[in-house]
Amino acid sequence: MQAESPRARVTVVRKEKDDVRDRQIVLSIDGERLATLVFGQEASREIASGRHRIKAHNTLFWKNLEVDLRPGEHARFAVSNRAGSGSLSLLGILGVGPLYLTFERVE
Repeated sequence: MQAESPRARVTVVRKEKDDVRDRQIVLSIDGERLATLVFGQEASREIASGRHRIKAHNTLFWKNLEVDLRPGEHARFAVSNRAGSGSLSLLGILGVGPLYLTFERVE
């Protein structure tokens, strides 16, 4: 029987259908940079099991998730930039508009 690893793995994916595919999303774990994602990318890192804070931001909005990872666990997250009401018309007219950050754990 194989013993469980004292490490865990975190993967963040940016591939949601409703992502507006604009602006990068910057990720960090416990204050250490993980990656900068554009649409279609993902990032993964092995980390110590235990409690961690994962942050995501698109330079306009910030989201923080607190996670408690068990040894050998692989936690997956989805991140995306989404348009709010009226955002798409502003994007079409001005080329810019408010984008809201969605960051959540997925199964």
